[in-house]
Amino acid sequence: MAKEKKGVRLEHVSKIYNDPKTKQNFYAVHDANIDITPGEFVTLLGPSGCGKTTILRMIAGFESPDEGEIYLANEPINELTPNKRDTAMVFQSYALLPHYNIFDNVAYGLKLRKLSKEEIKEKVTRILGLVGLEGMEDRMTNQLSGGQQQRVALARALVLEPGVLLFDEPLSNLDAKLRVDMRNEIRRIQQTAGITAIYVTHDQSEAMALSDNIIIMKKGIIQQIGDPHTVYYRPANEFVADFIGESNFLRGTLKEKDGNHGIADIEGNAIEIANVEHLSVGDDAVLVLRPESAKLADEGLLPCTVTLSRFMGNYQNYQAKVGEHVVKITDFNPKNHHIFDVGDKAFVQFTRDDVHVL
Repeated sequence: MAKEKKGVRLEHVSKIYNDPKTKQNFYAVHDANIDITPGEFVTLLGPSGCGKTTILRMIAGFESPDEGEIYLANEPINELTPNKRDTAMVFQSYALLPHYNIFDNVAYGLKLRKLSKEEIKEKVTRILGLVGLEGMEDRMTNQLSGGQQQRVALARALVLEPGVLLFDEPLSNLDAKLRVDMRNEIRRIQQTAGITAIYVTHDQSEAMALSDNIIIMKKGIIQQIGDPHTVYYRPANEFVADFIGESNFLRGTLKEKDGNHGIADIEGNAIEIANVEHLSVGDDAVLVLRPESAKLADEGLLPCTVTLSRFMGNYQNYQAKVGEHVVKITDFNPKNHHIFDVGDKAFVQFTRDDVHVL
């Protein structure tokens, strides 16, 4: 679909703004280093104000870096205006032309490029087929559902055959079920087109479902770059572990170490752990334990008292007190499992491979 798959590279890119209240300068983005390979789907993820949209706007050319350089297919693009960059943006608001039908909305950019009527018709028809809007060319945009409007906005960007497609929280105006349907469609279309995509969201489930790699940001600084499996099971720090899914943080001290393995003291209990190369005996040890990796049992590693027990259909939701720690536990498919009640004495059970040591 795209004429050429193009990668994007940011080298030590920073953006500085002035706070109107304090009159002080601050880094909206600080020393960002990113290397996106051609054809990759990458998501910028983080809370509001973390800098993810600023990075997207700098790639698009709507903002200029104050430090560093941005490359598109190894070409420096800091000095290029947005219309000179081989990118296209899908906006949160869709930004459709209300007095135009679907065909004319999608064809708008091609007409500005002065393509022939025959070429415009061929390209628009092909793209509308790709996004599932064939046969609807004459429909006005105000007659469309939110999901259909999103498809038109996507088609309008794709028809320009950009090297890189940029998404600025495009699903935030849709209801929950339609969001899931549309994110699956966006991923299907991106893979079919083979285009490089950079996507901004604050929704971690959206990032996990869409991405080849996720860039997690906090206060303008990149915290971790990795594929969904890595950032979920091997988070770089507590912020990443807490932002991606739910986590338990078991805090203790490394008491013994033998190469890559060790023993941690958690609330007076000896817990075998792995991947402790970065720790020394006596160091604080923070264990990340995902709720679905833990189990409640009649015997196990950490004695506990059940403080919450709720049946949620496909899982039983527990909370248990281990000393000063509250541990969240998700027991999937609980139909034939023993159900623990509030006040029950039990044990939290897991293996050393179920925890990640920060």
